[in-house]
Amino acid sequence: MRGYDPDEVDEAIAARDARLARLEREAQRLAERVVEREKRLQDALRKSMPATVTKGIEEIYGQARRQATRIRMKALDDAVQMADRVTELSGLRDELGTRVSELAEVARERLGLEEDRPAVGTEPAQGSVYAGQVEIEVGPLSDFAQLTGFEDAAAGIDGASEIKVKRFSGGRAWVSMNLENPIDLLRALEETAPFDFVVRDRRRNGVVLDVDEGDANQQHRAA
Repeated sequence: MRGYDPDEVDEAIAARDARLARLEREAQRLAERVVEREKRLQDALRKSMPATVTKGIEEIYGQARRQATRIRMKALDDAVQMADRVTELSGLRDELGTRVSELAEVARERLGLEEDRPAVGTEPAQGSVYAGQVEIEVGPLSDFAQLTGFEDAAAGIDGASEIKVKRFSGGRAWVSMNLENPIDLLRALEETAPFDFVVRDRRRNGVVLDVDEGDANQQHRAA
C-alpha cells in the first residue's frame, strides 16, 4: 500500500548495518596504517633529514589525518541518516498496519459482516434444544436499552453463563452464551425476552431471531 514494502525495509536495515560495519573497519585500518607509517617516517626523518624537511612532511601527514577523519565522519553521518530513515519507515509500517485494521473493521460494520458467523441458511435446521456455547443473532433493536433488556433476559435462563455481546451493528446484535445443560432455548427466550420475535433460522450453534418491530416500538415508548 502507498509504495511501502516491509521486505524493502528489512533489506535496507541489513544493507545499512553491513555498510556501517565495512566503513568502520576501513576507517580503523586507515587510522592504524597512518599512525604506523607516520611513526616510522618520523623516526627516519629524525635520523637523516633536516628539521625543515621533517616539518613539511609532518604537515602533509597532518593533512592526511584530517582528511581521513572527515571521510570517517561522513561515513558515520550517512549511517545515522540511513538509520533515521529506517526508523521512520518502521513507524510508517506500524501506522499503516493500524490504519488498515481500522478500515477493515469499518468495512465489516458497514457491510454487516461477521468473520466467524456463517451465512443464514448455510447450516441445516434442527430442534430448539441447545447446550454448550451458542450464539443468538437478534434484531432489529431500536436502541441499547432493548439490547440490555435482552441481555438480562438471557441471564435469567437457567444454567446460562458467560453472556457477551460480540457485536452490535445496523440494529442487530450477536450475543453469545454458555448453557450448562441442554435446554429448549427458544421456549426460554419466549418466556424471558422483553419483546416478541420470530425465528428466522436455526443453526447447529445458535438461532437467528427477528424482532416484532411493532411490539418492540410499543414497549420502547412505554419505557
